[in-house]
Amino acid sequence: MKIFKEIPLKKPATPLLDTINFPSDIRSFSINELEVLANELREFLLYSVGQSGGHLGGGLGVIELTIVLHYIFNTPYDNLVWDVGHQAYPHKILTGRKDKIQTIRKKKD
Repeated sequence: MKIFKEIPLKKPATPLLDTINFPSDIRSFSINELEVLANELREFLLYSVGQSGGHLGGGLGVIELTIVLHYIFNTPYDNLVWDVGHQAYPHKILTGRKDKIQTIRKKKD
């Protein structure tokens, strides 16, 4: 696990994460790729929530769990239920909503 000492101020490079639009995209990843994905997802989440504000703990606490759930289960056909909304941030990023995650907590115009 990569340790972050501060919230990134510029959008991080996430080459592996950028290839994911559906949970099925990660099911062929190796264990090493899953670890890289977790680090990229963590850094992207830190950056995104750092820009928009919000809770980090819930989402950061379920990074690996979210990846494993999508890796093992046949999501979206197998349903996932999150305890609180900010725990679902990694799930949203891995399910094709990466570009919209920075709009959380923003008023729609």
